[in-house]
Amino acid sequence: MGCVKQLVDPVVLPEIRVRPYGVTDADRLRAMSGRLSSASLYTRFLSGMPCVPDSYVRSLAHLDHWNHDALAALHGDALIGVAEYVRDRDRPERAELAVLVADPWQRHGVARLLVGLLTGLARRRGVTGFDAEVSLENRPALAALHTGWPDAPTIDLAGGLAHFRLPLPDGH
Repeated sequence: MGCVKQLVDPVVLPEIRVRPYGVTDADRLRAMSGRLSSASLYTRFLSGMPCVPDSYVRSLAHLDHWNHDALAALHGDALIGVAEYVRDRDRPERAELAVLVADPWQRHGVARLLVGLLTGLARRRGVTGFDAEVSLENRPALAALHTGWPDAPTIDLAGGLAHFRLPLPDGH
């Protein structure tokens, strides 16, 4: 099955709804491939591939909503973004953060919205910080991380990746 690209202009952000990623979202996630450029797929999965990998779709089908959780952003019935965290088994107060947003919705606040909501969930579950690996080619994600966490140091720049340690703000 090939991926058909359907890059379209998005509408306003208030028409987005966010909810927990669910078992019925696998087909929506596969369909989202058609709204992802090869550059977006590469910067998220760090590999040249034409579609969202099946291994990623399968991993989201097994969320436990504690150690591994994800939020879905939808416009109508279409999935336009996913943000997830995976808790570190050796350091349960830390979790790896990853975000994927369909190209037409990038730079419109979808990732910021998802990460903000996911941060609240993770904090309530005892996570005190996120780790994130970002391709040095993914300038929008690097800029977003520096905006959201201006004081977060870049730990490592090996292999074309920047590794960030992102403290979660205290919840009130």
